[in-house]
Amino acid sequence: MTENVLIAIAWPYANAEIHVGNITGSHLSGDIIARYHRLKGRNVVMVSGTDSHGTPVTLRAEDEGTTPEKVYKRFHEGFLELFQQMGISYDIFTTTHTENHHKVAQTMFLALKENAYLYPKKSMQWFSPEANRFLPDRYVEGTCYICGEDGARSDQCDACGNVLEPAKLKNPHAKSGDTLELRETEHFYLDLSKLEPKVADFLRERSAHMRDTVLGESLNKIESQGLLPRPITRDLDWGIPVPVDDENWAGKCLYVWFEAVIGYLSAPIELSQINQTPDAWQDWWTNPDARQIHFIGKDNIFFHTALWPAELMGAGTAFMQKFTGEEKNLTLPHDVPANQFMNLEGKKISGSKNWAVWGRDALTRYDPDALRYYLTVNMPESKDSDWDWEFFLAHNNNELVANWGNLANRVLSFCYKHWDGKIPDFGTDEGEPLPLREPDLHLLATMNTGFEKVGDLLEAVKIRAALNEAMRLATEVNKYLDTSAPWKELKVDKEEAGKTVYTALKAIDSLKTIFAPFLPFTSEKLNQIFGYQTPLFGEQFIENVEDALGEHTVLRYKGVEGLQWKPSELKPGAAFNKPKPLFKKLDKEIVEEERARLG
Repeated sequence: MTENVLIAIAWPYANAEIHVGNITGSHLSGDIIARYHRLKGRNVVMVSGTDSHGTPVTLRAEDEGTTPEKVYKRFHEGFLELFQQMGISYDIFTTTHTENHHKVAQTMFLALKENAYLYPKKSMQWFSPEANRFLPDRYVEGTCYICGEDGARSDQCDACGNVLEPAKLKNPHAKSGDTLELRETEHFYLDLSKLEPKVADFLRERSAHMRDTVLGESLNKIESQGLLPRPITRDLDWGIPVPVDDENWAGKCLYVWFEAVIGYLSAPIELSQINQTPDAWQDWWTNPDARQIHFIGKDNIFFHTALWPAELMGAGTAFMQKFTGEEKNLTLPHDVPANQFMNLEGKKISGSKNWAVWGRDALTRYDPDALRYYLTVNMPESKDSDWDWEFFLAHNNNELVANWGNLANRVLSFCYKHWDGKIPDFGTDEGEPLPLREPDLHLLATMNTGFEKVGDLLEAVKIRAALNEAMRLATEVNKYLDTSAPWKELKVDKEEAGKTVYTALKAIDSLKTIFAPFLPFTSEKLNQIFGYQTPLFGEQFIENVEDALGEHTVLRYKGVEGLQWKPSELKPGAAFNKPKPLFKKLDKEIVEEERARLG
C-alpha cells in the first residue's frame, strides 16, 4: 500500500520579502524531504501559502496608504516567483484569503464551539479614541511584565515567548502615536486547560522521534507552566469573520494564530477541488496511517506542537460531521522538525536594517542549487547557524564544484571523447554478469548502501547529515578514480579502462539520484546527459483560481510516476549526450561585493 505523506510548511506573512533564514528554516527543509518521499514512490502532498490576514499586513497597508488585499497580493506574487525559481516544489502554495480557507476555518471554530472548548469572555484591551477602534497585538508595544524586555506586543512577548495580558503591559504606547485607553471588549477563548492532558500525552507519544529542541519548547513548557485559555478572536475587520449570528460579533474576526495553521488542512482541500477529486484530501487527513510532518522555525514551535494539536483534538469528529457528514477524526502531526535561526555575518537578520540576504535578489546572481547546497550544509537543525559569504564561497568551490561537479564532468567528458559518447561495453552477451573487478564491485556496493544510509537519515529528517553522507560518497568515487587512473589504463588496455569508466559512471548515476532531493536542478541536468527520457521530478507551474473572494494565484506541482530511489541501472553501450559543467566556480571578489550590499 502506498504511504501518504503530508509535508506542511510554515505560512509566511504577506508583509515582507523572504530571506535565506526563512528559506532554510522551513521551505527548503520541507522540499528536500518531500522530494525524497516522492522518489520513494509515496503519495506526497506538500502545502503552504501566504498568511494574508492579521496585523502585520494591516500595519504595512496603513504605512503604504493602501489596502491589506493589495499588500498581500503583491507579496504573494513575489513568494510564488521565489519558490518556483528556487525549486520549492509545492503541490499547492495558496493563500488564507480564499473562500475555501474561510469555510474550513469557520467550520473548525464551530466544531470547537459545539464540543464546548470555546467560551466568550470579556477583558480589557487598549483602545484608540482618535481612531475609534480597539488596537490589537502589534499596534501596541511596551515592556514585558514577565521578562522586562522592551518591544513586547500587547498580547505576546517574543523574547520570553509568554502570552501577555494587555492591561499588565508596562510603558504601553501605540505605534501610531494615538492616545491609549483600556476598554472592555469580548472575545472567544479556546479552553486549552481542558485539552492539556491530551496534548501532553500526544507529545509524550511523539517524544521518541521529536527533536530535543522541539520537546523543550513544548512538552517541558506544558509540564512546567500548563496550558491556559487563549483568545481566538480579535477586534479587526481584515480576516475571517467570526461565524456567530449576533451583531455584537460584527467587526471581529478569527485570530490569525488560530486560523492560519488551519491552512494545513484547507490547502489539501483546495488542491482536491482544483483537481476535481473532492475527497482526495482525506488520504492525508482522515487516514490514521498517513504521516504529517510540519516544517517551521523555532519561534512557531509551541503553536504547532501544542495549540494546533489542541485545535484538532478539540474539534474531534464534529469537524468532519459538519464538513462532510462523516464521523471521522482528523489525523495529528507525526513530527515537527523545527529548525533554529540562521544569522548573517555574526548578527541577527534584520529586514528593517537590510541586514539580510533576500531570496529573489540572491537568485539574480547565483544558481538555485548553489544556494540550496549552502543553505543545507549550514541548516540550523539543532542550533542557530550563520550565513558567512566566505564560507558560501568555500563550500561552493571546494565541495560543490571541486568534489561533486568536477567528478561528474571529468568522467563523462573522458568517456564521451574516448568511447564516442557511449557507455563502455565489454562485449558481454545479454544476461551474463559483467566481468567487473573487486574494487569495481566494492564501489558499486558502497553506492547501493549509500541509498540506505542517506534514506535512513532523511526518514529521520536529519538533512545535514544526509547531504554530508552524499558528499562523502562522491569522495569515495574520486578516491576510486585516483587509484584506478583510467586515463593511464587507456594507454595500456582500453577494455580494463572501460570497466573503470563504466563503474564510475554507474556510481555517478546513482549519486545523481541521491543528490536529487538537495540539488534538483543539476541532478536533472545529469539525468538528461545520461539520456533518460523520464525526468526525476515533475514540473512547477502557476495557476489562477477564481472564487467568491475574487481571483488568486497558486503555485502547483505535477509529479511523475515510478519508484526512483534506487541504484543506477545504466547499461553498457548506451548512448549519452555531450556533458556540460554542472556548477560555476565563484570568484573570491564576491565576498566583499556581497558584504558591501548589507545594511
